[in-house]
Amino acid sequence: MPRDLILGTAGHIDHGKTSLVKALTGVDCDRLPEEKARGITIDIGFAHLDLGDVRLGVVDVPGHERFVRNMLAGATGIDLALLVVAADDSVMPQTREHLEILKLLRVKHGAVALTKADLVDETTLEVVSLELRELLKGSFLENAPIVPTSAHTGLGIEELRAALLQVSASLVRPTPPGPPSLKGRGESASLRDACEESASARVERSETSDSPLPFREGGPGGVGETEWFRLPIDRAFVVQGHGTVVTGSVVSGSVSVGDELEWHKGDGTSELVRVRGLNNHGKPADAVHRGQRAALNLAGVPHDAVRRGQELARPGYLAPSRVLTVRLFASAEVRHPLKHRLQLRVHIGTSEVMATVSLLDCDTLDPGQWALAQLFLEDPVTAVWGQPFVARDSSAEHTLGGGQVVQPNAGKVRRRHVEAIEHIEKLWNDDPDTRALAVAWFAGFDGFAPTDLVRAAGVAPNEVGAVGARLVASGKLVELALANTRKLLASAERVAELEERILSALAALHAEHPLMTTHDRQKVLARLDYVGDEQLLQAVAERLIRAKKLVGDARRIARADFKPKLSANQRKLKDKIVEAHVAAGFAPPEPKEFANQAGGNAAALKDIFEVACAEGFLVRVTDEIYLSAQAEAEMRRRVTERLQSGTGATVAEIRDLLGTTRKYAVPVCEYLDRVGLTTRAGDLRVLK
Repeated sequence: MPRDLILGTAGHIDHGKTSLVKALTGVDCDRLPEEKARGITIDIGFAHLDLGDVRLGVVDVPGHERFVRNMLAGATGIDLALLVVAADDSVMPQTREHLEILKLLRVKHGAVALTKADLVDETTLEVVSLELRELLKGSFLENAPIVPTSAHTGLGIEELRAALLQVSASLVRPTPPGPPSLKGRGESASLRDACEESASARVERSETSDSPLPFREGGPGGVGETEWFRLPIDRAFVVQGHGTVVTGSVVSGSVSVGDELEWHKGDGTSELVRVRGLNNHGKPADAVHRGQRAALNLAGVPHDAVRRGQELARPGYLAPSRVLTVRLFASAEVRHPLKHRLQLRVHIGTSEVMATVSLLDCDTLDPGQWALAQLFLEDPVTAVWGQPFVARDSSAEHTLGGGQVVQPNAGKVRRRHVEAIEHIEKLWNDDPDTRALAVAWFAGFDGFAPTDLVRAAGVAPNEVGAVGARLVASGKLVELALANTRKLLASAERVAELEERILSALAALHAEHPLMTTHDRQKVLARLDYVGDEQLLQAVAERLIRAKKLVGDARRIARADFKPKLSANQRKLKDKIVEAHVAAGFAPPEPKEFANQAGGNAAALKDIFEVACAEGFLVRVTDEIYLSAQAEAEMRRRVTERLQSGTGATVAEIRDLLGTTRKYAVPVCEYLDRVGLTTRAGDLRVLK
């Protein structure tokens, strides 16, 4: 099967890009009446070049400085570039700007066409070639073939086709753009084979209690593919009898007729739409894939609602955002440093949106340097980890720089916030596990879906399961069991922070109430100044109990290392209370009966009872009924022996068995149910 790639042209106005594309493909990309009348390219045009082993979808872009925004929309998703320079004009301003844009968009392959070669002599041709080599030094086109051509005479057209075929043959299928090789970075870690489950299977597993990789609800699970479909829209029109058609370059994945896609409208909303039909360069297709130009006929979508900058994608993967954390690069061509709070015009995908820059770790960014920054956008955009963008000045006259997205859905980060910046730097790491862990840290306790790791950490869909499993196995991700068998994955670092806050809150309560052995969970959690899921806080408390850092039950908790502090008089009173309960057996006195004996310790009476329980002398049945430990043990023995026959017993029979009154029998039976010794079966109690 031939390989499909996207070829984009670049170069100054009137250097012959459109004429060259027509000579190569036979297609005139100037389709607008205004373009015909003025003799210049205004908007992007499209053609198709079949080179046998390679099929190129060609995007022809305008060269005029006023239409750089259109050039940027057309450059989205290109695999290789054709830089066009007229031999009779040599290097011009948009030659330099377009080359800079291609570098910022991280294009890695291409060729150079020296057009209008029939209009100059050999000496001029040689001089222009030398000027070009000087311009291209250090760029991805440094060693690219420079082919003299003439669209008028046909000079060099076949040689250019051969050069494009050679470059295409050596081009490795692009992967999601990852971190560049930086000093101190290690080699990319190899990923284990991931289980290739269907989306429905992954979601189903995430909702079961034995799931090895639970995720927050809200998106499909990972799919057994290395790519997911994504197409930034660059054009829309109506075809009579068919309705709305949108076009764009498929930047990842594939789509088939009948598939359902998510249409991101550029205003923060989205809608599911069905693909009614597909077309690739004028021919109907059952499916289109990465590297192809595609036209999609969408069912039920009004034409006037579609515009350039919107996007189509597999449902659940993209999420619009007004804040992007980025790695921002200032072009070496800019005259002045980029400043904090600078207004920029950001081009990402086929979108163009105004933004304000927040430099996170510096005040100015010098030409040729990069820094971590946040872009606060006037309108939401859809982006993914590692996606390149270009930044131009607010008046759209100059390209100032660009960079790559580090967080496609970011919250505001405080400038020079060391901890946050450290985790942002982890997002720009070669290792996908490290990036996934950083995503989990920023997600906090809201949880994250499998698709979040695809979008925000650059993890391939079929690798999500393996990445999550490794992080859980290593203890870097913690699985928390919430109510209704729901589970949540959270960063172990975040969980440790919350655990420390719970322990600190209890330490403060113990200091304020030195006699109180345990505290109501709600009072403890209210001290955390935490606005979030109460089930999550309860789950973390249970985790601390299992780790023996807390003690308690479903209602009350305490630090395991806390011991109540009684005065000499309080301890004497506690001993009297215990003696009275031992003597009373199954008809114990109420706490208020000791008020006269307590004297000045009357206010601490409830706490003294709790200390006696904590020390194992008493057992609390209700807030007003306590049994001695001996009586509680004897009660368990008698009831167990009585119910072993299997016939069960009523409350009255248990009352008689213990030789007490109904005042105590009912609470005692409820207590035995609560501790799991018995269970109710109609009017009877039976062993559980």
